[in-house]
Amino acid sequence: MKQKKHKIINDPVWGFIDLNSGLLFDLIEHPYFQRLRRIRQLGLTSNVYPGANHTRFEHSIGTMHLAQTALNVLREKGVEITDEEAEGVMVALLLHDLGHGPFSHALEESIVKGISHEELSILFMQDLNDEFNGRLDLAIRIFLNQYPKHFLHLLVSSQLDMDRLDFLKRDSFYCGVSEGVVSSDRIIKMLDVREDQLVVEAKGIYSVENFLIARRLMYWQVYLHKTVVSAERLLVNLLRRASDLIESGQEVKAASAFACFLHHEVTADDFRSTDKQRRGRALKLFSKLDDSDIMSSIKEWTTYPDFILSDLSDRIVNRKLMKIKISPHPFSESLVDELKTKVLSKINISEQELAYFVSVGEMENKAYQPDEEAILILHKNGKLKDIRDASDINLEGLTKTVRKHFVCYPAKIS
Repeated sequence: MKQKKHKIINDPVWGFIDLNSGLLFDLIEHPYFQRLRRIRQLGLTSNVYPGANHTRFEHSIGTMHLAQTALNVLREKGVEITDEEAEGVMVALLLHDLGHGPFSHALEESIVKGISHEELSILFMQDLNDEFNGRLDLAIRIFLNQYPKHFLHLLVSSQLDMDRLDFLKRDSFYCGVSEGVVSSDRIIKMLDVREDQLVVEAKGIYSVENFLIARRLMYWQVYLHKTVVSAERLLVNLLRRASDLIESGQEVKAASAFACFLHHEVTADDFRSTDKQRRGRALKLFSKLDDSDIMSSIKEWTTYPDFILSDLSDRIVNRKLMKIKISPHPFSESLVDELKTKVLSKINISEQELAYFVSVGEMENKAYQPDEEAILILHKNGKLKDIRDASDINLEGLTKTVRKHFVCYPAKIS
C-alpha cells in the first residue's frame, strides 16, 4: 500500500499533531473513520452547553496523539517498545470508538439491542484488518489484551488511559467548564512501567488525584447533567414509539440506513454471524448511520399523524424538554401515579401510552473502581501502592457508587 506523506493536524486542545505513519493516515481517510465526523462526542449535551458540538473524530485523533506522547516518554525511560508495538497502540486508540452509533451512549441499546459499542468497534477493526491485509493484527491483540506486554493495553483501556485523559480535557474545553481540566501532560510525563504494569511516579500523585476528582465532577456537571438526562430519555422514548408504530403495521419513513434498524432488518446476530457476507452487510449499514440520519427523520416526524410521535419529535427539534426531578432516593409510587394522573388529564393518551411521557430511572457515578485494575503509584524506594493508599487525602468517597433517581414528565402539568 502506498505510503502517505507526513501530515500535521491542528487540534484546538493539543495543538499540532504529527502523523508519521502511512497506516494511520490511510485509516483516518477510510469511510468507517470519516463517519466519526458526523457523530457528536456528547450527543444531546449541546442542549445545555451550546459549544458541545465536537465529534468522535477529533477525540479519536486526540487519544492517538496522547498515546504517541506517552510511548515516547516510556521509551525515554528505557521501556522497550518496538516501532510496530507503538503503531499498534496508536491504531487501537485511533479506532477505539468506531462502534459508536448516532448520539453515542444515549442510543446504545436503541439502534441495535444486545451489542455494545466496544464489540462493534472490534468488529469494525477486524473488517479493516481484512481490507488492510492483516496490518491491524497487533493493534487488535493489544486492544483485546491478548498481547504479552500488558502495559500497552493499559494505555488503551484502564482507569488512567489515553481515552479518559483526552475526553475530560476536550469535553471541558468545548463545554466551557473548568471541572474537567486536568494536568494530562504532567500525568503522561510521570508514566513508567514496573512488573508489566503502567505506573505513575510519586511526583505525579497530585495530578492523579485531580484527575479522579475531575472525573467525578464532570459526570455530575456535564455527562449526567439533569437536562442532558431528560433530553436523552426523551430521545429514547421517541425512537421506541417509532419502533412500536412500525411493529403495529404503520409506515414510519426514515433515512434509508436508519430505516433498516428501525424495522429490525439488522440484529446483533447479524454482526456476530460467521457468514462473512451477512456480517459485512450489517457493518456497512451501521457505518452509514450518523446523527444527521436520526435528526432528519425526527424533523419529518414532527408532522406525523400519530400524536405521540409528532409531539415527542417536536420536543426534540425545538428543545421543549421534559421537566426532570432528581432525588437520592427512589420516587414513591404515589408520586409517580399522581404525575401520571395529571398527564392523563392534560393529554389525550391511554394508560398504556403513559410510559412515553412519564419516565422513571436512575443514574450512577463512580470515579474510581477498586475492583478493577488499580492506578499504581511508584515511590522512590521502588514500592507500588494503589492511589487510595498512596494519597494523603481520603479518596474513599470517589470509590463509592453514588446513585441518583429521576422522574421525567411534561413541564406543563407541574
